[in-house]
Amino acid sequence: MLTILDKYILKRYLITFSVMILLFIPIGIMAHLAEQIGKMQANEAPLDEILIYFGNFTIYIGSLLFPIFLFLSVIFFTSKLASNTEIVAILSSGVSYSRFLRPYIIGASIIATLMFFMGMFIVPNASKGFNEFKYKYLKKGKQDRVTNNIFTQLNANDFIYVSSFDPARQIGYNFTFERFNDKNELDFKISAANIRYVDKDSMYRLTTYKKRQLINDTAMVETKRRLDTVFSFQIGDLTPVSYAAETKNIFELNRFITDQRLKGASNINAYVLVKYKRWALPITAFILTIIAVAVSSVKRRGGMGINLAFGIIVAFVFVFFDKVFGTLAEQSGFSPLMAVLIPNTIFGILAVVLLQKAKR
Repeated sequence: MLTILDKYILKRYLITFSVMILLFIPIGIMAHLAEQIGKMQANEAPLDEILIYFGNFTIYIGSLLFPIFLFLSVIFFTSKLASNTEIVAILSSGVSYSRFLRPYIIGASIIATLMFFMGMFIVPNASKGFNEFKYKYLKKGKQDRVTNNIFTQLNANDFIYVSSFDPARQIGYNFTFERFNDKNELDFKISAANIRYVDKDSMYRLTTYKKRQLINDTAMVETKRRLDTVFSFQIGDLTPVSYAAETKNIFELNRFITDQRLKGASNINAYVLVKYKRWALPITAFILTIIAVAVSSVKRRGGMGINLAFGIIVAFVFVFFDKVFGTLAEQSGFSPLMAVLIPNTIFGILAVVLLQKAKR
């Protein structure tokens, strides 16, 4: 059962967090509108699509900034409690520091639950609308797909590869198609300088075509300058959009990752990283809450300004670590799980150290 102390701190926690969201999100919207309004007008974006876009923008950006807003909110209102010597009075009355932390943990649980369900089910849909509008009107003509070193497994026996792909012209370069038999032996291999989808004929055109097939241990080679043929895959299936993982809820994302792993997608780490970050978001909320309480619950000579300055520095360092390890996972063989665990582990240790110091 919640006591008067719990209700008092929890109320301040949730109100401050809500006010910070309501204050800063509109500022972000206006700044973004001022920056992009010229591109929207130049590309003739319809008003209804613009309104939907900013609705998606609010959810998308809000979800990214939730941990930072949470962190700064706790520092802000806890610093006020400390400056008014309310915390001294609470602890002097016999309340232990661990007991004092309870309403903060309850508040963090509420926010973490909200962040979890939004990240798993609401934000993906907003991300889809946000990114589709961005590449349609704000980054018109810019690439939104993975276009290099594309390797795809179509089924248990068929594999395709292109060194690069141009979605605008529907052309893949250095195309290879390999089919293996049930004994995992190469049945035949088709290669071409490029593959183009001819929409009006609903077929593929291969340039500098070459087919090598083994028949009774004899290699049969067929070459043509050009060959029109059909395949079971769609040309667009070669290159999922770079933000594909962000647009799927947790169940769709799990299926998508399994499918891309079976296909041997080269950028599978980027998809797995998105999944792990969603699961880690609630943990981040607890870690940042504990750090914020430990830092701001002590009355300092510089007052709230010192605490807020420290909070902003910690927030930027956390974002820096998150981005650095995220980039390592996306662009190298670094483990996506470690990319998520390392920043949270470092700041988790920092939270424990600061908490022990605050208790003393």
